[in-house]
Amino acid sequence: MRAFEKFMKYHQAEWRENHIISKQFGVWRDRQYPWLLPKDSWEEGLWEGISSKSENSLPAYLRETGVQKHTYAHHLNSSWTLCANLYFPFRVSDDGRAMLASFLQHYVAEEIETLEGIELEYAENGELHPSRLLGEMSGTRGRGQTSPDLGLIVNRGRGIILVESKFTEHSFYECSAWRHKGNSRRLGNPNPDRCNHPMDIVKDATGQCHQAAWGRRYWDHLVPIVDEEVLTILHHCPAARHGYQLFRQQALSEGIAQSGHYDLVVSALAFDERNNSLNTSLKSSGIAELRDWGTIFKGKARFAVFTHQQWVGWVQEHDTSGKWDDCLRYVRSRYDL
Repeated sequence: MRAFEKFMKYHQAEWRENHIISKQFGVWRDRQYPWLLPKDSWEEGLWEGISSKSENSLPAYLRETGVQKHTYAHHLNSSWTLCANLYFPFRVSDDGRAMLASFLQHYVAEEIETLEGIELEYAENGELHPSRLLGEMSGTRGRGQTSPDLGLIVNRGRGIILVESKFTEHSFYECSAWRHKGNSRRLGNPNPDRCNHPMDIVKDATGQCHQAAWGRRYWDHLVPIVDEEVLTILHHCPAARHGYQLFRQQALSEGIAQSGHYDLVVSALAFDERNNSLNTSLKSSGIAELRDWGTIFKGKARFAVFTHQQWVGWVQEHDTSGKWDDCLRYVRSRYDL
């Protein structure tokens, strides 16, 4: 277990002891753990301002939109729940959206002036749906398709920021096709070694990337914008070992950007600055740290990185009325921020 993940699990167990009345532990692989809630008690891990009883109810939002909460939302160290606790509270009020807009202008793109919408597990409709853009045919928002954790609609609908939010994870997972053995639904990869030759993939993505055999269209959007100078120094496809989620989100963002529907499209990453394992997870690919991901592709969609600490610090500094004091106390205590 990585150092930050281990620390946070024990921190969550201690936080639970002091803040949650129920003492029943959740179960994972037939064992109980103090940092897990029972699955049907996942709401106990939410700040009260987004609980079922609040005006900005996250459970009600899930019911109304059909968004699927994460399978492990009952884990107290769930990145999905952290994302909800840190960003969803600012969804329904003008001053909340203005607060986040000013943060995004400073850390993501200086053109951002307003924020109109905050959506979880974001997906476009029609031609920009993941099934059309990426060939992901069987998913829904939050399950089985590329749905960024946050979709932030900015500049009166003329811009969109797609955010992948991480917490204690140590990577962005390996490509689902890399070492796939095959099953009743999908052909296995006949030659995983192809994934170790990224320039060959770019020259013939249809023949060299096994995702293409499954009908996936990631490289359709990324081949035209890849920086070949950077790609030549990589040891394998940037998606293969630990970059799969970033790769898919980059493809989605570029497809949306090329549509011309938005003036500004950003693929963004939010993570905990203490998680060094995640920050260096792409080293085996030849990418030193997460911010360097943005050097691989030079398209219309930008890439940006910010930390949860930067966001919490921004709210602390700019909340002159004290409206968000309770929320700040909760997330600082809950996540040791």
